[in-house]
Amino acid sequence: MKSELMSMLESRKDEIIAIRRHLHENPEISFQEEKTAQYIVDFYKGKDVEIQTNVGNGYGIIVTIKGGKPGKTIGLRADYDALPITEETDVPFKSKNEGIMHACAHDGHTAYLLVLADCLIQLKDSIPGTIKIIHQHAEEVPPGGAKSIVESGLIDDLDAIYGIHLLPMGPVGTVGYHAGYSFNGRAYMKLKVQGRGGHGSSPHLANDAIVAAAHFVTAVQTIVSRRLSPFEIGVITIGSFDGKGTFNVIKDSVELEGDIRYMTVETKETIEREIKRIARGIEAEFGVTCELEFTPDYPPLYNNPELTAKVAESLRSMDDKDIKEVKEFPAMSPSEDFAFYAEKFPACFFYITCTPKGVEKPYFNHHPKFDIDEDALLVAAKAVGQVVCSYYELD
Repeated sequence: MKSELMSMLESRKDEIIAIRRHLHENPEISFQEEKTAQYIVDFYKGKDVEIQTNVGNGYGIIVTIKGGKPGKTIGLRADYDALPITEETDVPFKSKNEGIMHACAHDGHTAYLLVLADCLIQLKDSIPGTIKIIHQHAEEVPPGGAKSIVESGLIDDLDAIYGIHLLPMGPVGTVGYHAGYSFNGRAYMKLKVQGRGGHGSSPHLANDAIVAAAHFVTAVQTIVSRRLSPFEIGVITIGSFDGKGTFNVIKDSVELEGDIRYMTVETKETIEREIKRIARGIEAEFGVTCELEFTPDYPPLYNNPELTAKVAESLRSMDDKDIKEVKEFPAMSPSEDFAFYAEKFPACFFYITCTPKGVEKPYFNHHPKFDIDEDALLVAAKAVGQVVCSYYELD
């Protein structure tokens, strides 16, 4: 079956690329992917599968492929939402939707999985088990789509789940993996510092919220440098400081927003505790009041070590002209809501390199000039197809 699957995928490479380009031209942002979802559903019409739509808190889709023999159930997941970014690439299939772009390769994720799923449907009589294809909406915007799909109960029977991400971390042909904690968790922080406004000439009659908030910005940076172990990963970014006013008026209140990243739940708890402690200290020191909101978005993504080792071993065993190297990658600083699947099921989320040919310094995901080498789409399809065959011990 494995050789037949690989041949089928190779013969449909142009189709995978065509699907990716169609999706790239017609991006939709998180929780608004109505037409993309319909495109995906239409692809499966007439095929011998069960299709469940509107899964979770949006347009989630689960396609169930029942094999010819009973056995374990695995999930294959690809996300399909785009970003609110104005595209700056120079490609003939540039986004037609102003201010929206597939700048994170989710178009490629969906394209490879659609064709791989179709090939698996045609070969399903040889599969001793069930494969659930999870087309997930809204990866980019919390609370995301993954958590709600997990909570739907429709994938409670999974024995394992796999996903990939296209990353411009090298030329096409490399598959990367990392066992254990692999992507950062993320939390959102918002702080309102309420002081007392007044005339700039008479600060003693007011209570300057900007001064208090500025001290908070400086103080929270000491959490990473002085409260976390040097071996822990943590980032605190204050990305918004809404203190604009009039030059001669002391601000009555200021609002800050921050992005928190961490590699373990324990690190998150330390950062949250210390931010709350500093906010209380600012209240005491400056006589202001602080309204703090701290909301965890996505947990750290944990790749099951045993499952990940089997994925790496399986991929290394391939004698395939398109997969040239399989190597360990470092942990990643961004966040991924695939982490919600990995919290509940043995999971492996691995990486497909996609740097465009002839480019030394590629634009990374989420950049308005982000692009991929489309040869990576076949690599993704083959790699995941190999993992499926290996899981079910199919030759």
